[in-house]
Amino acid sequence: MTELKRDLGLWAAVAIVIGTVIGSGLFRVPQTMVLNVGTGGWVLLVFVVGGILSLCGALSYAELAAAMPGAGGEYVYLTEAYGPVWGFLYGWTQMWVAKSGSVATLATAFFEYLANFRPELEQIFYTIPLPIGEHGAPLPLKYGQLLAMALILFLALINYFGVKAGGDVQVVLTAVKIGAILVIIVAGLSWHGSAGVTGQAAAPQVPLVPITVAGFFAALVAALWAYDGWNNVSMVASEIKRPQRYLPLALIGGTAAVMVLYLLANSAYFHVLSAAEVGANKRVAAAMMERIVGPWGAGAVSIAVMISIFAALNGSILSGARVPYAMARDRLFFHSFAHVHPRFATPSVSILGLSAWSAVLVFSGRYDQLYNYVIFASWLLYGMTTAAVIVLRRTKPQMPRPYHTLGYPVVPILFVAAAVVLEVFTLRNSPREAVSGIVLIMLGLPFYFYWKSKKA
Repeated sequence: MTELKRDLGLWAAVAIVIGTVIGSGLFRVPQTMVLNVGTGGWVLLVFVVGGILSLCGALSYAELAAAMPGAGGEYVYLTEAYGPVWGFLYGWTQMWVAKSGSVATLATAFFEYLANFRPELEQIFYTIPLPIGEHGAPLPLKYGQLLAMALILFLALINYFGVKAGGDVQVVLTAVKIGAILVIIVAGLSWHGSAGVTGQAAAPQVPLVPITVAGFFAALVAALWAYDGWNNVSMVASEIKRPQRYLPLALIGGTAAVMVLYLLANSAYFHVLSAAEVGANKRVAAAMMERIVGPWGAGAVSIAVMISIFAALNGSILSGARVPYAMARDRLFFHSFAHVHPRFATPSVSILGLSAWSAVLVFSGRYDQLYNYVIFASWLLYGMTTAAVIVLRRTKPQMPRPYHTLGYPVVPILFVAAAVVLEVFTLRNSPREAVSGIVLIMLGLPFYFYWKSKKA
């Protein structure tokens, strides 16, 4: 029987962390954050807090990943700590909603930025005359959605033909992405004007609110969303060389690097633009570069964003496909998803299956809604996974642990506490989405018991 191969080196592992985390969030989240906290200084502080919390998660995951370097990431850790039903619910969520919804969202964002150069991508080529669109309206289909679907399937094929091919693409794309972000940072920080001052027509501005506890946590939710994805490298742990050493280095080093890039980029934004101007711009980096170098600067940023999204999309497909593969290998999912290609040594069916479902979500137009529903349940599982460091230290003290969490037990407790606060905040502010997300995930239970009975 063909097994997965350890063909990914340290740079590929780091590129998966950085490339998957930095998608469009770096360019869009600052607006949401400043509208909640009011000043650039508070935005930077929230990014620091979000980065430290994410780093606490990475430090905790590093112990789990080094001890259990198998395919599936959280699926493996939750199964080991709490039993197979929790691992299954995590995998079910990733396959049908979280990871597939993320892939669909990234692919759609790619075509939306490309539409700045090719507006015809926004044109509707057909409308499905059924009440399956927003608010029960007919569902319009755009040319850009065809492009998004083709992009997903193109990257699926690259990863189909070998994990090394997918890893090499990830390294190159992430290097280009970091280079583009550094150009934006240097341009912003070296600008000699004053924030909010321009010789052109007055830039759009919005009134800002004073800082409140609720506003701080609302901004923190947005920051944690921007940091989301640092855990993806653990999903592909079975294909990383020297996993006991490289996985902790990738998790910790990659997350720290993202934190530094976020702080530098936002320092550049607020050096050039006033907080009120950032609050008025969904595409803050484009607004900043347009002020510095003129209209072509906004187009250059759109290209940088597309490169960033492309890398995040490849990393999501590369890592996400290993979760349903791991479930199927344990006979808790469709058996075909456990197939490893005899020539390319990749979970080929799982890659194509996840990508095909993601493409369907692109056409449905419901990926954003699904992803919002599942955030509550996903963070519940993230918190449980981090708590598994403490649980397994008690229940399985003899388990080999090549890496021990720095700052244990304070570090995992901090992350679990942050997850609890996030859950409480989400439940209070979006009770319908939170409950709907739990229901959506619980729908997987009948399938779990079905596959469990077949396995028995």
